[in-house]
Amino acid sequence: MKLSPLPQRSPSLSGMPIWGVRKRATATAVVVVAAALLVGGLLLLVLLQTSLIATTEGAGKRKAADVAAQISSQDVSEAGRSLGASAHSGQYVQIISPSGAVVASSEKSADTTALSAQRPGPGQTVSQDVSSLQSIGDTDAFLIVATGVQSGDGVYTVVVASTVQVQADTVSTVAWFMLGAIPLLLAVVGTSVWVLVGRSLRQVERIRGQVARINASRLSERVDIPATNDEIHHLALTMNTMLDRLQASDGEQRRFISDASHELRSPLATISVGLEIAAADPSGDTWRQMQSMLSGETARMRYLVDDLLTLAKADDEGVRVAAADVDLDDVLDTEIRRLRSMSAHHISADLTPVRVTGDARRLGQVLRNVLDNANRHARSRILVRLTAGPGGARVVIDNDGDPVPEADRQRIFERFVRLDESRSRESGGSGLGLAIAAGIMAAHHGSITASVSPAGECRFEIFLSPDLPD
Repeated sequence: MKLSPLPQRSPSLSGMPIWGVRKRATATAVVVVAAALLVGGLLLLVLLQTSLIATTEGAGKRKAADVAAQISSQDVSEAGRSLGASAHSGQYVQIISPSGAVVASSEKSADTTALSAQRPGPGQTVSQDVSSLQSIGDTDAFLIVATGVQSGDGVYTVVVASTVQVQADTVSTVAWFMLGAIPLLLAVVGTSVWVLVGRSLRQVERIRGQVARINASRLSERVDIPATNDEIHHLALTMNTMLDRLQASDGEQRRFISDASHELRSPLATISVGLEIAAADPSGDTWRQMQSMLSGETARMRYLVDDLLTLAKADDEGVRVAAADVDLDDVLDTEIRRLRSMSAHHISADLTPVRVTGDARRLGQVLRNVLDNANRHARSRILVRLTAGPGGARVVIDNDGDPVPEADRQRIFERFVRLDESRSRESGGSGLGLAIAAGIMAAHHGSITASVSPAGECRFEIFLSPDLPD
């Protein structure tokens, strides 16, 4: 068996650069992490801004509610005097009269002009966003909360304006921090993936290099198996299993070629010598004397070549069988009558009509090979039985020769295996008949086995299911 060298990696395909696994994995990780960070960052900024604004609005509503409660429980002037003491930086509080005049404010800069035109009813609260408070000269963005409160002489409005510039600055700071951190994080991710994938691929590259050095003369070599118990570990195990199969197949092929050459050498040598001797005799008497012997050797070589072709086809594409209804008893009866016409042994048969699905010609070949084998090894008699059961048809062929030793009952179905070398060669056996029979039965999803009969005689059993599976 000849192993071709592994193809070299091409740097490009149709002029386009090809990225390796390392580059693809790194680029994919960076892109995925970048997308996740951008989406997560945007979501974080939105949630942060919403939370800060909600906090500011809640504080403004509570302040407005407190002032409104003071107006309701005491009076407007008392509530106005407490505004300056309770106000904090960035917050303006006004009490506006029913006429729209500013009654009191927390800052002097806001005691002339109302900060909002909103005039909600008693107990109602409204909010609005403004970009600046031009009336007091403040350009920051503000959130204004207005609450209506009923007093003795009408509905007053409590206005609380809270700056949201701090919140906006906070969101902006977080955004800039994220923009600065994301590239650094992506660099860390890219470097980590590059290093980790590179370490893994070094093991793959080592395995590839070891496999690339293995050829037909070095099939016994194996790749190193890393003690990581991961995918690379399983890859190395798979490669070694594949090399085991290749080595076994190569050995089997070499043995097959050697055995086939050995089998063909004998009839070819006999024919060659016979032709030389016959050609040296001008009278032709030698040719007439050797004609039957040369014809027999030619027939033996022809049968051997046919068997070799059958096995070669079985190796390439499997034995092909035609699915058709077959009267197995008729096929077996034909082979028994053929054997009786050429055998000196007593052959008895007990056949039950059985119909199966299969290839009549191939099944006949199986029966002929097994019957011929029984005829070569029988002492005086052969018994053939065909029975039908719920699971299928069973053919039992017994002969009164020595049974196959238990240790050889599987090996006998291998190619060129003879348990009696001299007798098999003299009787024309090639050691391929049972191997061909086993291949045909496997194609029919049946079986053929060697065993011993209750009487201690040699037995072969052929089992065939009634229907050929798809």
